[in-house]
Amino acid sequence: MLILIAGPYRSGTGDDPALMAENLKRLEAPAYRLFQAGHVPMIGEWVALPVWHSGGGQVVGDTLYEEIFHPVAGRLLALCDAVLRLPGESKGADNDVRIALERGIPVYHRLEDVPGCAAVAAA
Repeated sequence: MLILIAGPYRSGTGDDPALMAENLKRLEAPAYRLFQAGHVPMIGEWVALPVWHSGGGQVVGDTLYEEIFHPVAGRLLALCDAVLRLPGESKGADNDVRIALERGIPVYHRLEDVPGCAAVAAA
């Protein structure tokens, strides 16, 4: 499955680049286990950041940022088979979950609940 990993990225950072980078690392943490289980992990920021940079994005939260970041997740959800919602407050991740549920896309709140991931953890 193509699985969108959703969780805090900008939330709670005050737009501090170092804190946002830490949040991205937390989003990336389950990626290898998902891959080992046969899935393709996806994070919206992996797509949105280069699009924003190539469009001339300069300041987090600028008009271009707002034009790209949340819509990227919506477009990815049209392609994804599931969502893994990581802990932490995030309006964007909550919106991803809402969209997924509206579209009938499964939402997992624990990595171990994603098909095949429990077996990977046990190996």
